[in-house]
Amino acid sequence: MSAGSTHVTVLLEEAVDSLAIKADGVYMDATFGRGGHSRRILSSLNEKGRLVAVDRDPYAIAAGAAIADSRFQLVHRAFGEIGEAAAEAGVRGVDGILFDVGVSSPQIDDGERGFSFRQDAPLDMRMDTTQGETAAEWLARAEIRDITEVIRNYGEERFAFQIAKKVVAARLEQPIVTTGQFAALVRETVRTREPGQDAATRSFQALRIHINQELRQLEVALPQALELLQPGGRLVVISFHSLEDRIVKNFMREQSTADNLPKNLPLRADQLPKPKLRLIGKMIKPSAAEVAANPRARSAVMRVAEKI
Repeated sequence: MSAGSTHVTVLLEEAVDSLAIKADGVYMDATFGRGGHSRRILSSLNEKGRLVAVDRDPYAIAAGAAIADSRFQLVHRAFGEIGEAAAEAGVRGVDGILFDVGVSSPQIDDGERGFSFRQDAPLDMRMDTTQGETAAEWLARAEIRDITEVIRNYGEERFAFQIAKKVVAARLEQPIVTTGQFAALVRETVRTREPGQDAATRSFQALRIHINQELRQLEVALPQALELLQPGGRLVVISFHSLEDRIVKNFMREQSTADNLPKNLPLRADQLPKPKLRLIGKMIKPSAAEVAANPRARSAVMRVAEKI
């Protein structure tokens, strides 16, 4: 991890307040990161309370070793395996679950991880460096169609097809194995860009989301979280990308409305399926002061629901 990389936890107070913590409750932090939310949750629990945190990044797991607290347990898994993580920790039901999805500042700031185009490094991008395919390995074998789809769908990049063609042509000359090589190819291809944004931003984001299956992780995690929650338990999700937020919004909306059954079905009121969640408040965004202090908070959106 690079020196001087400090991770500023986004919406720290708001997220932990939204969990409505019971001092003796059991909670899960599905995305430990560097433990900002976890430490705040622990400070709100009494000696009977318990916190299980989850992270797929071995560097985050190593950082978590600094928390010597018998009420705390850290499990090395992706948050899409939150059900297994709970079982591993011997937890059946919880009073609240917090997700803070997306990439963490230490992952971006550590150039060696390959998440950023700001420094030249191996094109890795895996959040869990112990398993799976690197971005370089995927780019070496993916077809134009696949590269186009990933960059268009996850990066919302207009020049996705042109970038994909460029990548496939370039790798015939030499393998694309560094962040610098990939960024240069993208910059040569993308002719127009948003002011203040590097032309490679969208493609890097797209590749990272694909390599780590971030949207799929979220889709499978939310139903597991709902299962784990006790009645009255809170689900708090912070996302940083419109595609992630859409998944969260749709899930919470579907689970907070009774099933849309066809009209005129001969059912009594007590036979109708009941909604499982109640939406709490409106979506929350960081204050202007927080964004000024931490520009990476700019795109954050938090949504909260309670199990009925």
